[in-house]
Amino acid sequence: MRSRRLGMMVALLAALLTASSTAYLHAQQKTPAPTAVGAPVQVAHFDGAPDSVELRFERPGLQVPRYRLDITNAGVGSYAGEELPMSAGHADPSPSPQPFGLKMFHLSPPTVTKVFALAGSLNHFKIACAYAAKNVADTGKKTLTYTGMNGVIGSCDYNYTENKDLQTLTDIFQRIAETLDEGRKLDYLHRYDRLGLDAELESFSREVADGHAIEMQSIAETLHSIAADPEVMQRARTRADALLTLVPAQKQQAEQ
Repeated sequence: MRSRRLGMMVALLAALLTASSTAYLHAQQKTPAPTAVGAPVQVAHFDGAPDSVELRFERPGLQVPRYRLDITNAGVGSYAGEELPMSAGHADPSPSPQPFGLKMFHLSPPTVTKVFALAGSLNHFKIACAYAAKNVADTGKKTLTYTGMNGVIGSCDYNYTENKDLQTLTDIFQRIAETLDEGRKLDYLHRYDRLGLDAELESFSREVADGHAIEMQSIAETLHSIAADPEVMQRARTRADALLTLVPAQKQQAEQ
């Protein structure tokens, strides 16, 4: 009796072991092979591109008659456009605008936050932007475009608008553009007309004080170059140093 009971227990244990082995082998067959090192990883619903807000501006007759300024929610900006040659003078009374290269730069978090908050309040520009009345002065053609990682895309064109949020957003872009344009001008003067730097920096300092130019870190490299050049008059170097005090410490380190 005892031997029969022992035999039944051995048979049951063998059956359990066989079932466990079969289940393990079945699970191994269903488990995908490890991804090879360096193989691309598929991430759902993400294409790697940050959200962006872009302003395109065009108005013939200005020093910079056409430009594109793009700001991403990662805090990176890019700027490109056309400008009249700075050295044209009286030699060419009607010079043609020449393209200036794409510039990449970093923006301060408060500015980025404000830009995207305003874009959200404007329904990502899926609205009527332009002021409908006739006989409005030409302030330049402006196109604001929002491109979102989640597929949200909106755009609107306007010359003039009465929408306060749209005015505020446009003003932020234009003040950044003024700073970037000034950076190119200072680079030019530093190379070709050092004596002209002092007057230009004095004028630009007033623009900054009045709030017409922002995001000094975008031209910090230019200001550092002027401030450190012993061949530039001391007063101009001092003005460049004063402007650098407006650059957050972390941005100065990034530029050095």
